[in-house]
This record gives sequence, structure tokens and C-alpha cells, in this order.
Amino acid sequence: MPDWLRTTVWIIGVLALVLTLAVGYLMWRYRIPPRGLIAMGGAALYLISPIDLIPEAILGPLGLVDDAGVVAAVVLFVYKLVKVRRILADGGVELGRPRRPRRRSPQEPDRS
Repeated sequence: MPDWLRTTVWIIGVLALVLTLAVGYLMWRYRIPPRGLIAMGGAALYLISPIDLIPEAILGPLGLVDDAGVVAAVVLFVYKLVKVRRILADGGVELGRPRRPRRRSPQEPDRS
């Protein structure tokens, strides 16, 4: 494999790793639920796909309007998800996984 290709692949791999770590950190920091990540991934797939509602090949720069709309909609969606989670957390609502009820041992008395 030529050196320039090896270097290019290495740089793309490092950038992908940095992007993955950044997205993971933001999801952890702002507690973005998985549906937000799915929305961001769907928007990324739409941006890189050759199929568009308004094709750039025909309309030129005007064709970027649908891409900008998709990005704006996803940013707004994720922002509202984060905002609602913060409001609920400030109100004392725990948003983690539901805990399983603890099983009583046969020796433990019934508290009801």
C-alpha cells in the first residue's frame, strides 16, 4: 500500500475515533437519550446520501436548503430532549433505568 494512502487511512481513522469520543462525551455530559443519537445518525446519513428531496446537481446551492432543514430539525429535537431531561432532573425525577424491586428473603418480616 502506498505511503500516502496509508497516511490518509490513518488520519481518517483518528478523526473517526475523535468524533466518536466527542459524541460519547456529549451524550454522557448532557444525558442525550439514544433516540437523540439515532436522530443525529439519521441526519448524518441523509447528508452523505446521494438521494435528496432537492438535488444539488439540478438546483446548485439552492439544493442545500433541505440539508440545512434536516440539520436544523435534528439540532432542535436534540436540544429539546436535553432541556426536558434537565427540567425533569431539576424536579427530582430520576431518568435512569428502572430499578427492579428487591426480593425479600424468607426470614425478612412482611412490612405491609
